[in-house]
Amino acid sequence: MGGLRKKKYEQGSTTNYITWNKARKKLQLSLADFRRLCILKGIYPHEPKHKNKVSPRLTHCQQVPGIQGVHPEAPEGLWEEQVEHHRGSKDNKPDYRLDHIIKERYPTFADALWDMDDALSMCFLFSTFPQTGKCHVQTIQLCHQLTMQFMHYIIASRALRKVFLAIKSIYYQDEVLGQPIMWITPYAFSHDHPTDVDYRVMVTFTEFYTTLLGFVNFCLYQSLNLHYPTKLEGQAQAEVKASEDTYALDSESSIEKLAALSASLAHVVVPAMEEEAEVGEFPADGEMSVQEEDCRKELEAQEKHKKLFEGMKFFLNPEVPREALAFIIRSFWGEVSWNKSLGIRATYDVTESRITHQIVDGSGQQTYIIGRCYMQPQGVFDSVNAWLLLPVAEHFPGQGEDPGNLNESEEEDDDNEGDGEVGENEEEEEDAEAGSEKEEEARLAALEEQRMEGKKPGVMAGNLKLEDKQQLDQEEESEAKRLTIMMMKKQEKYLYQKIMFGKRRKI
Repeated sequence: MGGLRKKKYEQGSTTNYITWNKARKKLQLSLADFRRLCILKGIYPHEPKHKNKVSPRLTHCQQVPGIQGVHPEAPEGLWEEQVEHHRGSKDNKPDYRLDHIIKERYPTFADALWDMDDALSMCFLFSTFPQTGKCHVQTIQLCHQLTMQFMHYIIASRALRKVFLAIKSIYYQDEVLGQPIMWITPYAFSHDHPTDVDYRVMVTFTEFYTTLLGFVNFCLYQSLNLHYPTKLEGQAQAEVKASEDTYALDSESSIEKLAALSASLAHVVVPAMEEEAEVGEFPADGEMSVQEEDCRKELEAQEKHKKLFEGMKFFLNPEVPREALAFIIRSFWGEVSWNKSLGIRATYDVTESRITHQIVDGSGQQTYIIGRCYMQPQGVFDSVNAWLLLPVAEHFPGQGEDPGNLNESEEEDDDNEGDGEVGENEEEEEDAEAGSEKEEEARLAALEEQRMEGKKPGVMAGNLKLEDKQQLDQEEESEAKRLTIMMMKKQEKYLYQKIMFGKRRKI
């Protein structure tokens, strides 16, 4: 009966929340450093359900687990003196690692794979940035190297499933150890940095994601018995050691060799050739046998999809996206090459007799070789998504051009055919009279006039559509009302919903 009286705002949910400013004062951090710490630790702003019960003047809350027990060890004023003392010294810059944060945020490897979508998208974005003052050159090179290592793993494990081409980027979907992962890769176009983007926040996320991607790449390479850091097949061990301590140009050349995606990865121990084990069949019930049959068909279709381009040799023209096509073709057991002047690690030339497909974009001046299929890049993407080889005729160069261009080409063909007919008539009637030549010219002129008359633009009579002004006014009022409700505060919207519910209930 005579227990201690509970004080308001000191027990219950109050102990789990603290304001942004109180947390910064306890940790003695600036706003930029505190924001950076929250990003690395995975702590984001969070409002309680009943913030009036938490604190009477709590407006913006930040949930920081365990921050109530943090007490700064240094007395007041000592931190400022140390900062002033070491401000001009770059040698005393603290060196920190994020390994322990990765272990805290991702206790298991499956948790890390589940959060790989954002990490891959951010790293692929930074790998395409120009080396300017906005971002550190080391960060851009590290992102480029880690993303190429991940793409090599996808090629080695045949984990790619779908590809989608958007206006500004390419979407990839793969399956890594049973976990579906989708990431976005921007096109390799030169772009300027926008001025309304805070790159400090993006660099902080990228710093964390590069550490996470490095851990994931190491575990994935170990699962396939591959060297990590990446070592290409046939690369000498002395060359690998020499590339570790080299100049900038040599290190960039090694990254370019890795980014070519034309060579396979070297194994730690060469795997022995083993025969594929046959799946045993056991007697089962009717429903179980149907399910097993469906699973078996699905596995067979998946294995067939992984070897979609097996035995095919592709050659890429200069105008097609080389990196995306090389990645997709090699992920499905295909061989790919390009002109040596476009990039290093080209495996064969355009004159190779065993080339089965040549990827071209547009119907420009192209010397066609007999026995070789010519197709647009869209044919490769459509075949991957359809899980089968589509007919080459559907993606032949010039099939997807504008109707205006096709009409112009048809006119040129007609003119060429007319010129050919005139030439043949002249050869046949070399000794004929001048009157026959005039008749032939008149006939051709009549055909030309007839053809031009058929192409004259026609005008179709339209139907008059009357607009209902009353209906338009009602639509505008309803749209304005909807936008007003969207702009309401949370409490006002809740009160408005209660009032409208009461009115409907009376009706």
